[in-house]
Amino acid sequence: MLRSYVDQPAFTDLHWGMFVPAIKGQGTNEQQAKWLPMAYKMQIIGCYAQTELGHGSNVQGLETTATFDPQTDEFDIHSPTLTSSKWWPGGLGKVSTHAVVYARLITGGQDHGLVIWNEFGSGAYNSMDNGLLRFDHVRIPRNQMLMRVSQVKKEGKFVHSDVPRQLVYGTMVYVRQTIVSDASCALARAVCIATRYSAVRRQFGSQNGGPETQVIDYKTQQSRLFPLLASAYAFRFVGEWLKWLYTDVTQRLQANDFSILPESHACTAGLKSMTTSVTADAIEECRKLCGGHGYLSNSGLRELFAVYIPTCTYEGDNVVLLLQVARFLMKAVSQLGSGKKPVGTTAYIGRAEHLMQCCYEVEMGILYIFFFSS
Repeated sequence: MLRSYVDQPAFTDLHWGMFVPAIKGQGTNEQQAKWLPMAYKMQIIGCYAQTELGHGSNVQGLETTATFDPQTDEFDIHSPTLTSSKWWPGGLGKVSTHAVVYARLITGGQDHGLVIWNEFGSGAYNSMDNGLLRFDHVRIPRNQMLMRVSQVKKEGKFVHSDVPRQLVYGTMVYVRQTIVSDASCALARAVCIATRYSAVRRQFGSQNGGPETQVIDYKTQQSRLFPLLASAYAFRFVGEWLKWLYTDVTQRLQANDFSILPESHACTAGLKSMTTSVTADAIEECRKLCGGHGYLSNSGLRELFAVYIPTCTYEGDNVVLLLQVARFLMKAVSQLGSGKKPVGTTAYIGRAEHLMQCCYEVEMGILYIFFFSS
């Protein structure tokens, strides 16, 4: 609860937001029993080492390798190039004692692609110790590979477990749901500052020596400020809906029902992109609404903007996420021809023919557009 009163990002954000969920979602029952109690008690502090200097959004292009040595029953974790250095992980710089590391699995000379490890080793924001990590043939026991989805046997054989790989999507939904909820908090802070300033600040309108008009009473101020207030509430509500979606997705995945995955991915990707972009722009608008005072450090808006703006990039670049949403929607539209009826959040696409019908006319240089149904 105390964390909610701290404006600055904290080194514990990645510990609770990604390190712990990764172990819960991708560790075996034995691994969870070993690591989670220590993580909950903060006896170990973890970070999430996925992004590299050379690759971020292209996760399949990550270069860090994990080569299995059957003679010692260990993995050799190595950064073969400069661009394979783990780059930006929050908490990595000073405080982390452990890390969940993404690496390419190599057994018997065969590259099996990306897997995840629980790694020992201590390794911005002013309060977030983002770090750089390079591995120089670091050896860890075989059982520190998170093996809920796939595993390596002692003899070096790579096998997939009976647990569906789609379970990893649960962590993604959780993280993006958190980002959307945080957007409402950040926007609410900025709007609160701008609203209070607008109520206290007075400019013009003085007659017969009376008080000047409160800035908040001007229509131009209201037209810029009040929509941002409404957005803060809307983002709070959609954040609560995403919490429900996360619970629903988790229950469905545990029941081996993967039908909702494409829609949940599109929803979380689109809402993460939209809410963070709008919030970043809105914080800057709130600064402008406070006039020159908004640029002062003690307004809180400058720092709030600087701290918040990275959300438009981490956990998926907003433009890339919107392209993924567009691809999902185009696929949904293309399926109409085969008679497949869209459901859930895409149900409106079933009315695409109706929605796209329109006529227009031009009168005295003004364009009029009319929508109609046949």
